[in-house]
Amino acid sequence: MNIDQFFSLFLKELETQPTLWHYYKFHTDPGSLEFRKAYFCQRLQYIADNITKKDSITWDIGCGYGTTALFLALNGYKVHGTTLEFYFKEIPARIAYWSQFGDVSGFTFGYEDLFDESEGKGEFDYIIVQDTLHHLEPLDQALQIIRHHLKPDGQMVSIEENGSNIIQSLKLYKQRGNNRIIEFYDERLKKTILLGNENIRSLAKWRDALKKNGLGLNEKSVNYVRAYPPFLFNKYGYQEAIRKEQALWKSNSIAKEYFFFGVNFTASKS
Repeated sequence: MNIDQFFSLFLKELETQPTLWHYYKFHTDPGSLEFRKAYFCQRLQYIADNITKKDSITWDIGCGYGTTALFLALNGYKVHGTTLEFYFKEIPARIAYWSQFGDVSGFTFGYEDLFDESEGKGEFDYIIVQDTLHHLEPLDQALQIIRHHLKPDGQMVSIEENGSNIIQSLKLYKQRGNNRIIEFYDERLKKTILLGNENIRSLAKWRDALKKNGLGLNEKSVNYVRAYPPFLFNKYGYQEAIRKEQALWKSNSIAKEYFFFGVNFTASKS
């Protein structure tokens, strides 16, 4: 199943699942649909481009509602998702929906805390951290666990917000100030969990954190997404707006560093 097909079926699913609308806002503002679709599909494409071994096993840390894992399972991959909080209870209904369109038995999931996953070593070809890496605390320990679970030639695939983005940084500072790490009590696990409070970082800071913990950022893998506002997607059209954005970050270092919202990258064992 390709990404366009998946996205079309995803929109139909959301029509019957309004409980997901607070997270996936495709139905709340029709004027921003192309803008939001571009962000969603480009990031999913990045994952598809970097998970290519058909006999691979992937760990999706912070899989949320399982969207990425379901897409990969429909394309023949084995993925185990780890999730917490309110996401967990919605996943069985989603599996039932997507089972209409293909075999999703390769997707397994559990209500799990990353920091409890110390057993095993080198069992995953890929580890996905999508909108998750900036939530993991203590970060050094989290990166060491990820490294521990990667095969020698394994790869971490990260989808992140760009911590250098001026607008997003100001918005988050207004929301949480410098309170970058919080804790909450998980009733299901009966334990207190540390959580990065939208603790986004620049690519340079991620590079340093990875190096400190025995992982190397793959420089050629870096990809920036989302700079244009919704009205430019409506003006240029979906494909042309994406083409212009991709050309912009590759040619303008200031725009790339300070005005693109998302940054994607992979990392491997040093």
